[in-house]
Amino acid sequence: METADRTQPAEVEARTERLREKIATLREQMRRMEQIGEGLKQQPDGQLSLTDPDSRSMISQAKGTGLVGYNVQAAVDTKHHLIVAHEVTNVGNDRAQLSRMAGAAREAMGKRRLQAIADRGYFNGPEILACSEAGIAALVPKPMTSNAKAEGRFSKNDFIFIAKDDEYQCPAGERAIFRFERLEDGLVVRIYWSSACPPSHYRRIRRWEREDVLEVMQRRLDRQPRSMTLPRRTIEHV
Repeated sequence: METADRTQPAEVEARTERLREKIATLREQMRRMEQIGEGLKQQPDGQLSLTDPDSRSMISQAKGTGLVGYNVQAAVDTKHHLIVAHEVTNVGNDRAQLSRMAGAAREAMGKRRLQAIADRGYFNGPEILACSEAGIAALVPKPMTSNAKAEGRFSKNDFIFIAKDDEYQCPAGERAIFRFERLEDGLVVRIYWSSACPPSHYRRIRRWEREDVLEVMQRRLDRQPRSMTLPRRTIEHV
């Protein structure tokens, strides 16, 4: 062992040189990561693609996985099954696409009024309002996100809104009255509850100031229950 320490075989020198090269490479990678980190701070959505700067991470059908790419939008004429409008966006969801795509489809078909059918992923109050104001009748089912029924509670759908009184009637016949309004995610939301419940059990009901537009759309959906089968026969093929 002493002889080996004194002589420093050639393989030891070679190993030492390889380690120096690895350390230099790692330091260079660290400097590169620091530069990328600085660039990432400038991105409003916290994403940065090194191969395609415009692409973004999109949630895939498989749970917990994603794909770096683009979100392709398309509108199909349900009579002839032809693509009448399409768009490519790097926004990872469809919630802000309804009015733009419906408007593009109406313009392409030369229609004054239009009925636009879309799946739950497009449900967005301001987008449905924009369609209504543009003369486009949207049909978009509301996502079922409430855990109320699973937890043994009434859901908001069990409360009846009395428009003339600006109150909600609960399943027990009590009235939830307007208390105050506030801004939530950029929307003006009105808050209601009933004093008939103990203070610790107040059930607050939130109502968007233009929820009447969503209620009109829901009535359209109730009258046309088979309308939601159309996407499976048209746009889903695309």
